[in-house]
Amino acid sequence: MKGRTIVERVMTLPEIRRAGTVMAFWSFGSEVDTSSLVRRLHAEGVRIALPRIVNGEVVPVAYVPGDPVSEASFGAMEPVSDTEVDPATIDVVVTPGVAFDRRGNRVGYGGGYYDRLLAGIRSDAATVAVAFDLQVVDEVPAGGADRRVDAIVTEREVIRCGRG
Repeated sequence: MKGRTIVERVMTLPEIRRAGTVMAFWSFGSEVDTSSLVRRLHAEGVRIALPRIVNGEVVPVAYVPGDPVSEASFGAMEPVSDTEVDPATIDVVVTPGVAFDRRGNRVGYGGGYYDRLLAGIRSDAATVAVAFDLQVVDEVPAGGADRRVDAIVTEREVIRCGRG
């Protein structure tokens, strides 16, 4: 139920409404379920990219619901397709994380994969985290290489963090 509310909130964001290409992620474990978000975006005519880890880096790969996927070493699913999406064409990155603060700082799963990805996308591309309310804390540690998100969508609110 909470995940459905989060997806509904994401779908109403102006950034999402005007996006031609959205990079989402395949959720796993206790993350917000992103499968319905991916299906909804696709149904709206949005081009979807999902991450694949290649040589220690996140590579955006084209995905259409129903395309084959395989399990990555850390448990998430990755698209099998070889069709990479140029990061310059991505309008919104839906960003995973373990914890977030209201300034848009995030704690990921280690390795800095998304920090490196976000550093390489267009400066006007939006970054939107999806999280449960309990994942928003007072403060998370942030270093010089850490990239903030522009917005955090929870089941209770949309937190606008400003440009990171």
